[in-house]
Amino acid sequence: MPVSIASAALSRRDAEASAALFRALGDPTRVRIVNVLASSGEPVCVCDLVDVLGLAQPTVSHHLRKLVEAGLLRREERGKWSFFSIDPVACSRLASLVDFEGCC
Repeated sequence: MPVSIASAALSRRDAEASAALFRALGDPTRVRIVNVLASSGEPVCVCDLVDVLGLAQPTVSHHLRKLVEAGLLRREERGKWSFFSIDPVACSRLASLVDFEGCC
């Protein structure tokens, strides 16, 4: 689990893990995907994300793959469709990563 950016001694490994999460979120489309999933009470079909984002399905799938590889999203197959949701562990990782309490 990545430690806070504000921790006294950030190891190289922790820095690399943190950078991977930031890279995954370093694209506006991916931030929008996370926003849609975070505000949804249930997994969202890739077909619905295509409509919401106004992008082609292969483009949306590319961004989803990057978020899944980073461990931020869960993917569930239902027939021929894929449904995505935010991994609850990822929420904790992100919250601890950007915890600046006491540093400012």
